[in-house]
Amino acid sequence: MKEFNVTGLCIPEKHFMVDISGKIKKIIEMVDKGDYFTINRPRQFGKTTIFNQLVEELSKKYVVIDTSFEGIGDDIFQTEEKFCEVILNIFARSVRFTNKELYEKLKSYGEKTRNFNDLSENITDMIDKYDKDMVLIIDEVDKSSGNRVFMQFLGVLRNKYLAMNARKDITFKSVILGGVNDIKNIKLQIREEKDRVFNSPWNIAADFKVDMSFSQEEIKTMLNEYVNETKIDMDVELLSGEIRNFTSGYPYLVSRLCKNIDEYLERDWTLKGLKKSIKMALNEHNTLFDDVIKNVENYSEIKTVVYQLLVEGKQIPYNPFAYEKALMYGILSEDNGRFIMNNKIFEMLIYDYLIAQRDVQKAASKLTQIDKDEVLDAEELNMEKVLLKFQEFMYEQYREEDEHFYETNGRLIFLAYLKPILNGKGFSFVEPQTRKNKRMDVVITYGNKKYIVELKIWNGEAYREKGVHQLAEYMTEQGVKEGYLLTFNFNKNKKCTAGWIKEEEKNIFEVMV
Repeated sequence: MKEFNVTGLCIPEKHFMVDISGKIKKIIEMVDKGDYFTINRPRQFGKTTIFNQLVEELSKKYVVIDTSFEGIGDDIFQTEEKFCEVILNIFARSVRFTNKELYEKLKSYGEKTRNFNDLSENITDMIDKYDKDMVLIIDEVDKSSGNRVFMQFLGVLRNKYLAMNARKDITFKSVILGGVNDIKNIKLQIREEKDRVFNSPWNIAADFKVDMSFSQEEIKTMLNEYVNETKIDMDVELLSGEIRNFTSGYPYLVSRLCKNIDEYLERDWTLKGLKKSIKMALNEHNTLFDDVIKNVENYSEIKTVVYQLLVEGKQIPYNPFAYEKALMYGILSEDNGRFIMNNKIFEMLIYDYLIAQRDVQKAASKLTQIDKDEVLDAEELNMEKVLLKFQEFMYEQYREEDEHFYETNGRLIFLAYLKPILNGKGFSFVEPQTRKNKRMDVVITYGNKKYIVELKIWNGEAYREKGVHQLAEYMTEQGVKEGYLLTFNFNKNKKCTAGWIKEEEKNIFEVMV
């Protein structure tokens, strides 16, 4: 029986897969036009599977050399001579079992290639003798993208491309480079040093605009395949929409959530099962999550921008030259002219990381000692008691000299406070669309009940009334009749109040801390 795959290449005969034929068609259209381009996407974004299916389709029309620089080591990039001796042999290995004639030709040309001029001439001779156009695909070019010899190789391909368009050379119909970095943006310093001349060896590359994330419609194709094979009943429309909502179609995350439900959660294909799957994913170590946190830790620009987005609720206008690493590593995306987090699961992961920071953890540690029985009524979460306990804590712990810390981190402390209460039976996430203007809506499920808690920083009565109205509107969207408003007020003469109010036929429990 097929299974959901989260490692390496997806194979249609073995794995439940999203139908990516639409994406393949768009890429082939670029190849047919003769484009040279880079497919640069974050780790575990399905590039290997895309390339595999792309090669299969392209091979019906073109001669395809499909290789990767994964694991080839550094020796090849030591000198021009070494690179030129080896590169055609690397190409040869990729067609050894699929095109014996091309394999022998590449080996033969490799034996008489000693420099980039030889390489250029031999590529021309080889392609000239074929009655089909040739396409070159090189994956994992990140391994060598900072190396001068490799940059010179790209320069050879670039020069041949330009000469071909001027009818002065014959070369590859299309070249596709794969990796995380956009090779087009790498600048090569060309000697002489005194001239400080910089050039891009890949400035011929066409923009790659194919959306590699999975849409809801594409996710439905995989779930429908699963239903057809297993005969399990599920609401495909509902679940595909929620999977897309939490993952933004990030391929690894889509498959991970499905695999968890199928193999570890007794095939609980419900919204409750999906949320269990998300919690399970967030509690495991995997290379993708490790990379996300590593990149947040290692790059101050990434840590700063995610803090501004997640904690401070800032709206940051999109600029393609700002936060390039955060975009490249799939942590940020662009939406309607502004930066957003790529997906809700990454948000929850990074919230957990921020909550675990020393200062926040120290402040929240006193709260984690709360007895869950104090806030439970017959195994149901009593959110009124949850908020009153938090109010009590803030009243006892707050000191004027710590005002800046609590104003900055108060909402993180509340999220840290929730974690042990929800542990095991509950689930929470911050709704991204509400995270602005010092406002943050937390959606909590515990058992079969949903709770909406809006967190705000006090900014005057008019602002409070607007917030109450916004909360009532959001409660309507979420289909709940009771909501909760937690306001952080740092005025010296504030009163720590609590009580129920009514807004648009909605009951809201309002707490001031």
